[in-house]
Amino acid sequence: MKNIPNLFTLLNLFFGCIAVIFTLQTGLALVSTPEGTQYVDMPEKMGIASLFIGAAALVDFLDGLVARMFKATSPMGKQLDSLADVVSFGVAPGMILYQFLRISFARQQDGFDISPVWFLPALLIPCAAAFRLAKFNVDESQTYGFKGVPTPAAGLVVASIPLIYWYTQSETVTALLLNKWVLYGVIVVLAWLMVSNLPLMALKFTDYTIKTNLPKLILLALAIVSAVFLKWLAVPVVFIFYIIVSLLSEKKSFNRT
Repeated sequence: MKNIPNLFTLLNLFFGCIAVIFTLQTGLALVSTPEGTQYVDMPEKMGIASLFIGAAALVDFLDGLVARMFKATSPMGKQLDSLADVVSFGVAPGMILYQFLRISFARQQDGFDISPVWFLPALLIPCAAAFRLAKFNVDESQTYGFKGVPTPAAGLVVASIPLIYWYTQSETVTALLLNKWVLYGVIVVLAWLMVSNLPLMALKFTDYTIKTNLPKLILLALAIVSAVFLKWLAVPVVFIFYIIVSLLSEKKSFNRT
């Protein structure tokens, strides 16, 4: 019974690996048209990768729940969880940004001849994720709150990009998602947020009083409204709300007794 939570953790890793596979299968295809050879970008497979990252996030939540249910928490489980998270919320999102940078550069003249060095900043995401998780594992003060953005949250923001691109009807949003400078900005901001020491709230309910959980309830209400009106674009919007609500909420005590 004690290994049941570890099976959930390994399922998290399994989904993360599938996300990487789908991400690497997509990219650019050359097609012949009457106007000549043109490229076609195929983000739909990255959309499938995004769904697997979402599935990994769900399993990541459940493994902790199952561990507490079976009273099977262990140091090994904690380390295994971090190793799985590096892949699912670090490597897989990093590959998505790598591919979007390729598509972005391919749209410009001589884009297919661009050096791969320009795509390497995407690898800051898995590096920052690994650093964030290692810091979390050795810091026992992050029980009631976080120092820096949790890796799954950052990974889900990146995972939303292909889905937003695939389903949006806005040419402005599409143009922004294919702008290399916007992508570089996303990479730098998310990497910094993960390794920073910003005090951010954990989405755990330690009791059921409105006063204690008011910031979480506000965030939940904003998330519901955003999901109804913004669809997949709600993911980065809710993420921004999460940062703002956390910073505006009452001072955190990571050593609460």
